[in-house]
Amino acid sequence: MRSNTRGDAFRITTFGESHGPAVGVVIDGVAPGLALEESMVQAQLDRRRPGRTGLDSPRAEPDRAEILSGVFEGRTTGAPVCILVRNVDARPGDYERFRDLVRPGHGDAGWLAKYGVRDWRGGGRLSGRETVGRVAAGAVARRLLAERSIAILGAVVEIDGIRAGAFDAAFAESDPLRCADPAVAAAMADRVRQVRDQGDSVGGIVEVRVDGVPPGLGDPVFRRLDADLASALMSIGGVRGVEIGDGFAAARMRGSTFNDSPMPGGGFSSNHAGGLLAGISTGQVLVLRLAVRPTASISRRQATVDLQGRPASIEVRGRHDPCLCLRIVPVAEAMVACVLADAMLRQASIAKVPPTPDELRLEIDRCDDALLAALAHRVHVTAQMGTAKGTRVPGHLSRPAAGAALRRAWARRARELGLPRDVALSVLEAIGKGGGPGRRGQR
Repeated sequence: MRSNTRGDAFRITTFGESHGPAVGVVIDGVAPGLALEESMVQAQLDRRRPGRTGLDSPRAEPDRAEILSGVFEGRTTGAPVCILVRNVDARPGDYERFRDLVRPGHGDAGWLAKYGVRDWRGGGRLSGRETVGRVAAGAVARRLLAERSIAILGAVVEIDGIRAGAFDAAFAESDPLRCADPAVAAAMADRVRQVRDQGDSVGGIVEVRVDGVPPGLGDPVFRRLDADLASALMSIGGVRGVEIGDGFAAARMRGSTFNDSPMPGGGFSSNHAGGLLAGISTGQVLVLRLAVRPTASISRRQATVDLQGRPASIEVRGRHDPCLCLRIVPVAEAMVACVLADAMLRQASIAKVPPTPDELRLEIDRCDDALLAALAHRVHVTAQMGTAKGTRVPGHLSRPAAGAALRRAWARRARELGLPRDVALSVLEAIGKGGGPGRRGQR
């Protein structure tokens, strides 16, 4: 499998299976000196952890983060950061009765067609438990983004057709379903309980907003920031669609409505594009939405086949989420954080790098050469002028009469070039005395 790694400058590789000994992530590209403690990672893992609300899976995993490498005395060292989370409440026996059945709505058939074998213990790498490593990586990415005052906020904005009319991220963080609107939170929760009791599941829509993103992130054509974000979010199990800004609603709009007009002094009149134009960030708030399917594992009886293709039926009883949305929120935030961290590090690699002392010395030498060449040319032109007038030109630079008009002209030109007036006039005086700025032996 070569598909467990993503990112260029901020590269993450997740590992582990749902009912194996552990899951986790290796992160490469983290610069040395970043403040990072296990508690910072733990705070994000706790937001994804199951068994907290009564509306999610009752699997009781503590999800304790262990930083195995890349951090010393609370700061990153520049080495790869490895974060491990041990599986404590795994129950592979719950899946024994499904080992010869193809579960409806799952990736069993495709995995078997591709690899010929499968981990029937909850789907192995196909399980939502794989996202633990993503959230851990997102916690590190958030540390990088926080230094640039970039804030990522996610919430549930729709469940089973019940739509939020507001986006209150602070309320969502305290709500069991992470609903964005206090006015519909109770209705959403009631719907999830109702469907769960019927042995079924529901889907919904998750929205992520990012404030503080600088303009200029993303690369044209194949590395557009919107393409990278959509790819990362679509890689989350259960996500069936991604829209940015007005998304599919833009197909029903006219250009005169959709276009975000630039404003004098900066900014735009609207944000229909969701903070991205031509694949590059505009500096506005990023707005992304994810369509989340109903959970595949339900206790209602369904028709299926066994591994030999014979008809069978299945009831997937066990510890499953009746709605994936509330636990996908921190996963979506983490993927957005990883993409933005990668984009920012890529952008830094093409930004102008401050010159080194050796480069500065070389530039001074070039300036000296230019000055000497200009002075030599002046001597030549002065000699020509003397010949034209039939007068003898002395060996020095034909001392100019540094009168008031000439001094004013030099001072004016110096101002235009950003050169201090006294420096310009001292050069004029040196020329008048037959000297001039020469190459200095020592720098």
